[in-house]
Amino acid sequence: MKLYLLTLVIIVFASGIHAQNVSSEQNDFRKADSVAALYPDHSLQNLKTLADKLTLPLSTEVEKFRAIYFWISHNIENDYEYYVKNKKTREKLNDNPEALKEWNRKFSVQVFNKLLKEHKTVCTGYAYLMKELAHHAGLSAVIVDGYGRTAQSNIGGPGYANHSWNAIQINGQWFLCDATWSSGAINMQEGSFVKQFDDAYFMANPSLFVLNHYPLDSSWMLLKDKPTLDQFLNGPLIYSNIHRYHVYPQWPKAFNVSTPKDKMFLFRMSKDNYRTFEKTTLQVNGSTISPRTYLDDGGSECIEYVFHNKGKYVVHVLLDERYVVSYNVTVH
Repeated sequence: MKLYLLTLVIIVFASGIHAQNVSSEQNDFRKADSVAALYPDHSLQNLKTLADKLTLPLSTEVEKFRAIYFWISHNIENDYEYYVKNKKTREKLNDNPEALKEWNRKFSVQVFNKLLKEHKTVCTGYAYLMKELAHHAGLSAVIVDGYGRTAQSNIGGPGYANHSWNAIQINGQWFLCDATWSSGAINMQEGSFVKQFDDAYFMANPSLFVLNHYPLDSSWMLLKDKPTLDQFLNGPLIYSNIHRYHVYPQWPKAFNVSTPKDKMFLFRMSKDNYRTFEKTTLQVNGSTISPRTYLDDGGSECIEYVFHNKGKYVVHVLLDERYVVSYNVTVH
């Protein structure tokens, strides 16, 4: 299973937001991607030169942004040692704002030096580079800071700000993106970063993006109906494939849930006709099961399962054998 794990170093606030409601899949990015692929490991000593190479051959704002995003996601690595170091320190200093501020100041210097020299960084470096390259290409972008939610971060509890991403303005509209999570995954078991491009977080749907990205400035959710921080921290754990299939977990609403044994338990997801899937399965404590599924009157995908024994269960919902959402279920 891919678990995307991120960090935060600096805080930047912004305002003046317009709503986002455009899917990136409406565009053909083959040309933009091919332009970005021409410059592997290009120097970061002159960002204007790099931005020109990536964007001057392209005519539209969205293509220019795509080329920048594609290049960053393919050429910048999330540094494992820096990630672990920053994660542990931020957790330790979460209740000491002054000490945390001083740590951020010192660590930021290391982060940007490593980005410049080695093309390795943490999420703040990704977000900074995105903002600067966009600026040199004539695009408006901001750094958004807040809570990144993964299997090992911000699951319940009071939460802590640990992540940075970007908002980009294209043709007068603001869009959300996360190049860190698109570039690959931190593998905690092996202690390494695994490169694997995933454009699920490129111009992402805000209602799905907010399920694992909660900004400190709530206006950057780009939503009218905004979840609370408590709802965010205690909701189901979702994965990038939720963007692939355009589904939204409706029930259960919490990650930790309980149910009596021998009683039908229902998992329900809203289903967008934009993308279809062939097969729905459950993985229950490591065992793959083909449950009964059906569409309710509202068109939502309903998944039924009966737990016959008391105990604790880790349950993953998979669409076409891809992880979509996870729960911890206590059966009593």
